Amino acid sequence: MSGMAANATAESVKSALRAQHIETPSWAYGNSGTRFKVFAQEGVPRNAYEKVDDAALVHKLTGVAPSVALHIPWDKVDDYADLAAHAKDAGIALGAINPNVFQEDDYRLGSVCNPDPAIREKALAHLLECVDIMDATGSSILSLWFADGLNYPGQDSLRARQDRLAEALTATYERLGADQRMLVEYKFFEPAFYATDIPDWGTSYAHCVTLGERAQVLVDTGHHAPGTNIEFIVAFLLRQGKLGGFHFNSRFYADDDLMVGAADPFQLFRIMHEIVQAGALDAAANVAFMLDQCHNLEPKVPAMVRSIMNVQEATAKALLVDSDALAAAQRDGDVLGSNAVLMDAYNTDVRPLLREVREDLGIDPDPIAAYRASGHAERVREERKGGQAAGWGA
Repeated sequence: MSGMAANATAESVKSALRAQHIETPSWAYGNSGTRFKVFAQEGVPRNAYEKVDDAALVHKLTGVAPSVALHIPWDKVDDYADLAAHAKDAGIALGAINPNVFQEDDYRLGSVCNPDPAIREKALAHLLECVDIMDATGSSILSLWFADGLNYPGQDSLRARQDRLAEALTATYERLGADQRMLVEYKFFEPAFYATDIPDWGTSYAHCVTLGERAQVLVDTGHHAPGTNIEFIVAFLLRQGKLGGFHFNSRFYADDDLMVGAADPFQLFRIMHEIVQAGALDAAANVAFMLDQCHNLEPKVPAMVRSIMNVQEATAKALLVDSDALAAAQRDGDVLGSNAVLMDAYNTDVRPLLREVREDLGIDPDPIAAYRASGHAERVREERKGGQAAGWGA
């Protein structure tokens, strides 16, 4: 195709794209909103089983989303092995398990960093419960995010809270099985306004280094201050063997959880370029590509499909970068030439290539059109009447 890198072939690029896996989040299929309002939609899932069904449809439409992450207790069920069997029957697997230690009144002053030892014990018990759930579902990733932090100077000891955090992380790490790993997410603000206990990649990285090789950093692309060079963080963590995975989403100002690639598709391309250059797109690199989005206004399933397509397009462009030409320009100190190599790939229209990839996978080359033709939205509006729609707090 036009713009193909000299050291890449159409088939090698297509092969990499066919092998790419992008995990979807169960919570993206339920009702969500902002801190001001949760907007209800007709036909959203009422339980974890129906969320799995929608995730399975997204995989059927895209061919590259073979697993769905769970959030506990939002996705609490009586029998997790049965839920895993339901997912398998639907053609997907249960993926990362995400504990929730931020929505209960007890966690007003934090969870694992709380000054009250009884509340810390409660939070740790939930983390360990989630490892038990991993055992039942066959999940290999425990995805940790803590809302813990302070609103005012002097409210609590910053150092003591790090000690409490380390104690909880250590206890959880020691409970993991040999084939399980812990990904530690960070966020520079919200809901704490003065200090967050894991505010940046460096804090997460330091704890993960202390814990061991099965603890890695989780990069949420929306959890950074404006202007942060996320691809530098990605490159550094890859070099250290500590990039565990991504929570892909997009934001304009704060953590908006918009569709990945919506705010800055060039940034997404730059991130994927670092992944490709490091060989981390290969499954052996063990980098988890996961979406973390809450679709407040847009319909759930097509928004998820579009998000996956956005990641695919950024990945395809990254695969088209002529790495030989780039390396030569960099060796020669050719500033403009180096940048031009990246821009040539970024400006390539990869949609025809991705249509070919989907045809190779035996699916419709236009996933959005296929969704509209499926009648899914109309069907679930009827089938899912009654009961309590899933959503925040469900």
